[in-house]
Amino acid sequence: MQWSKHNIVGRTRGRNTPFVVNLLSGNADLLDEKSARPLLDGGIPDDPAEWVAKGYWTDPVEEQKRWKRAYLDFLDNRESDEVQIFFVPWYGCNFRCDYCFQEDYGVKPASFTDEIMDSFFAHIAKEFAGRRKDLTLFGGEPLLPGEAPRERIAQFLRRAAAAHLEVAVVTNGHSLVEYLPTLALAKIREIQVTLDGPPESHDARRFLAGGKATFATIADGIDAALSAGHTINLRSVVDRQNLPFLPELARIAVERGWTGNPRFKTQLGRNYELHSCHAALGKGPLYSRVELAEDLLQLVKDHPEFLEYHRPSFSVSKFLWEHGELPKPLFDACTGTKTEWAFDSRGRIFACTATVGKPGEELGRFWPQAQLDREVVGKWQARDTVSLSECRDCAQALACGGGCNSVAKNRSGEILSTDCRPSRELLEMGIGAYLESET
Repeated sequence: MQWSKHNIVGRTRGRNTPFVVNLLSGNADLLDEKSARPLLDGGIPDDPAEWVAKGYWTDPVEEQKRWKRAYLDFLDNRESDEVQIFFVPWYGCNFRCDYCFQEDYGVKPASFTDEIMDSFFAHIAKEFAGRRKDLTLFGGEPLLPGEAPRERIAQFLRRAAAAHLEVAVVTNGHSLVEYLPTLALAKIREIQVTLDGPPESHDARRFLAGGKATFATIADGIDAALSAGHTINLRSVVDRQNLPFLPELARIAVERGWTGNPRFKTQLGRNYELHSCHAALGKGPLYSRVELAEDLLQLVKDHPEFLEYHRPSFSVSKFLWEHGELPKPLFDACTGTKTEWAFDSRGRIFACTATVGKPGEELGRFWPQAQLDREVVGKWQARDTVSLSECRDCAQALACGGGCNSVAKNRSGEILSTDCRPSRELLEMGIGAYLESET
């Protein structure tokens, strides 16, 4: 018998309480100093029975069998999961956000023709036959103002409706009001809109091509979309420049009645160096994952009302707090080419939204002729915590899942490389913020 290799052991931020989390056995516990001592020191537990029952103290042979069953269940579930198919009708955008990475791609304008639309819908009907799937309009900005782009999107939505496919939209939200009649042509799963803070913060970062402010128009669009019955997923792209302003955005969301609407949800996305060098920003404002979590933790302490607007995940801490149990083990955090694909109006196929449009990242084409680089796709699909040597003996692997493939490849040049997540540090913050506060 020995301590499980999947035990994540740490101390909560604040009270310094020992804890153990094990994604494989599905157990998590706050501990007192006496009972935790053998675990912290690597000794033998005084009373092994309870530790054995929770999978913290285990027979390594039996644990390996449990791991294999969990891995096979993960693969089976992924095969039956819904496939999210992103489509970029154009890379053009009416905004000039100061942290945009796509503007460096130099993608030439392309005409989103009926032929390309026909080829796209025929391709996904064939290649994903029998799979549950939905579509997401992506960009650039898919909801560009003007009659011509609006008619193209209308035709796309009619085709989606005819194929019985739900559609999500990722938009800057500036043209949302004028597009609401168009969006009624299909079943819209959700509309993701970005606000990076209250007006003074947002408008300094996300402005029109001519420099005009955008917050007020976007906020009116959110009001209208919620009133029309749509689900709004409000996203903020966060770095050191705008994080301090988020409590004010939360206050606005409460005052406008957004947070009281069951169809309103939020997410925070870390602004990070994906493919370009953020020349306008420099690296100074960018957070590491731990740095962002630390500042979020302090923000929540200073503004506890912020939790009415958004609850940070802190790895699996939020899930554990909300559901009273751990999620299933995560053997792979990268959905690219597994349950996510991206396509564009130039007929190209990409692995995911992080790579779509980037020169050299194409995996194939659906137009004018269907072709796929199956060798490269095979590497993407083989990448998980089993194929990544760094993950095999890492206690945090089943919470981290190896991270983002695009980030890893961008950093190392190799598909089979890691983008390690600081799961233990995030748990130390999250368990302290959520669960320990209730004891």
